[in-house]
Amino acid sequence: MRKFKLIVVIIILTVVTFICLIGYSANREKVSFVKSDGFHKISNSFQFITNILKVKEENVELKKTNVELQTKALEYDNLIKQNERMESMLKSSKKRDEYNYIGTDISGNNTNRLTIDKGEDKGIKKGMIAMTGQGLVGQVIAVGSNWSMLKCLNNETFSVAAIVQGTKADNGIITGYKDKNSRLLLKLDKLSLGSGIKKGDVIVTSGLGRMYPSGIKIGKVLTVHDDKSDLMKNAIIEPYVEFSKLEEVFIVESKDPSGIQY
Repeated sequence: MRKFKLIVVIIILTVVTFICLIGYSANREKVSFVKSDGFHKISNSFQFITNILKVKEENVELKKTNVELQTKALEYDNLIKQNERMESMLKSSKKRDEYNYIGTDISGNNTNRLTIDKGEDKGIKKGMIAMTGQGLVGQVIAVGSNWSMLKCLNNETFSVAAIVQGTKADNGIITGYKDKNSRLLLKLDKLSLGSGIKKGDVIVTSGLGRMYPSGIKIGKVLTVHDDKSDLMKNAIIEPYVEFSKLEEVFIVESKDPSGIQY
């Protein structure tokens, strides 16, 4: 009997131990699963943050590249425009080989006065005229060792003898003129009432007075007016040169000492 009880106790203890082992094993696997799942979540979060930082870094690089490309495109466009201006000026100079043309850059622009980056060091003198491929710009009024100042054609104190291109009778005097809208234009005065000048006509320098070469384009006629009290006509002229957009000009130097009188 005692032996039977001992066997029962041993069986019970064995069953209980087995159950405990099964429970421990299950809990361990559960804990392992939780730990494993948590690790994956943390790992995924870290990877997400890393990806965001990488995208931001790539975005900064792309913006930097875009700015560099835009800058290069602007430089390229400026070079093309500068080349076009140079070609236009060279075409004009080939027609007038009795003159030298000194290329200069604009260092200061005050609407109707310009400062250029060359002076006595390049042979520029007071009284020389400035032009571009589009037409007459103005005249040198002051000279330093490495700079010069120009009075522009649209200055109200500027004057030059002019004529309708292709004619000999329509001589007049061009001066700067500001209209009611404050636009800086030109005015052609001293035309006879019998002048055939009309809207759209091209106005050029006449060469009278030997201050300017003849035939340099000035502008085109916008309107024509009769001034019967003075028995004269006058015309409003739009200059060909856009003074506010000038970047370089050419100073005209006569090869013949008996040519233009400075």
